[in-house]
Amino acid sequence: MGIISSYYFLLCVFVIVHTSLGRRLFSLEVDPDFWKNVTELISSKGYPVENHVVVTQDGNILQIQRIPYGRNGTRNEKKQVVLIMHGLAGSAADFVMNFADQSLGFILADSGYDVWLGNNRGNTYSRRHVKYTRKMPELWNFSFDENAKYDIPAIIDYILNETKQEQLYYIGHSQGNTAAFALLSENQEYNKKIKLLVALAPVAFVGHINGPLWYIAQFIKPLEFLANLLGINEVLKSDGIMSYVSQYLCDTELRGACEFIIFIGTGFDLWQLNTTRLGVYSHHTPAGTSVKCYIHYGQLVKSRKFTKYDYGSKNELHYNQSTPPEYDVSKITTPVALMWGENDYLADPTDVSILRDKLKNVVSDYKVPYSWFSLLDFAIALNVNEVVYNKVLQLLDQHK
Repeated sequence: MGIISSYYFLLCVFVIVHTSLGRRLFSLEVDPDFWKNVTELISSKGYPVENHVVVTQDGNILQIQRIPYGRNGTRNEKKQVVLIMHGLAGSAADFVMNFADQSLGFILADSGYDVWLGNNRGNTYSRRHVKYTRKMPELWNFSFDENAKYDIPAIIDYILNETKQEQLYYIGHSQGNTAAFALLSENQEYNKKIKLLVALAPVAFVGHINGPLWYIAQFIKPLEFLANLLGINEVLKSDGIMSYVSQYLCDTELRGACEFIIFIGTGFDLWQLNTTRLGVYSHHTPAGTSVKCYIHYGQLVKSRKFTKYDYGSKNELHYNQSTPPEYDVSKITTPVALMWGENDYLADPTDVSILRDKLKNVVSDYKVPYSWFSLLDFAIALNVNEVVYNKVLQLLDQHK
């Protein structure tokens, strides 16, 4: 996806330089939400917001955000706690970058919940470490294994301690579910701490994914070798090429290129896209992650299993066995609600079916009743309230 993004960026630059469109682009007025960070996005909509810092056991410094109550609420009453975890290369901004009545974070806060927005290591808000700098390869030596082992447990423990609660609701999106399934497969303690896991685009098994990522996965070993050779550890960072694409192209006649870049890896749904917010969406997401994360998913595409990272000849060193261990999702005792779209390239319906059959405590299996619904639609679709968020509120209410 990074290569494709670069190609289209250069193509668009050529068009700009050689047409009169260029004269209009650089005087373009940008949506004010484009420049805001996640805290500013929240406060600008009239909501209270807090920034919190979580330090993981292995030294990563994660910034997470809290919306303690809605616009008409108060801090005094004790509220049910909800944690929202973003997807691959996403951030806390994903579920607050729309308007108040279209963003899950705001909707939950106005519905009486104490809302927390997590950030995994490597994204815009979590690139610090007690020992390593951003330029050091050690900072980027992680996949969702580390998200599951360190990030999610640290965030959950911090929130429960801060709120003096024993349980919380967990709403995951894409990789936010991958990490949760991995954690709950291996650590029974956290099955007791999560009251309900609502899995939006439940990614675990990915052997049947569609789109260009399937083809990229077929060349995962040479791509891994090339990335190591060139010293490329971080991908899809928000302050990279995508930032320029977002600022200068997404609100012009060239917005079609933006739409292509945004949807090519996740599933196309142009009919439920608010094109006036396209620049805002593409600026805030992707927010960056490690090359190793993508390599890990590529391995799973090839193996059609849900396993830990495959270190090849070094598996014995890491796992005391020649192959990477599988995550046994049948050990998960937390109630799980699956919510998936028919047009999702990453949470493919066939793979969701495989996951469903292995889980032992599925309390809801919900196919979004809109045939074009894809992965990003869970955050930005115009009809997401009607087809998803109302169902989420219903599920939370049923599991109080």
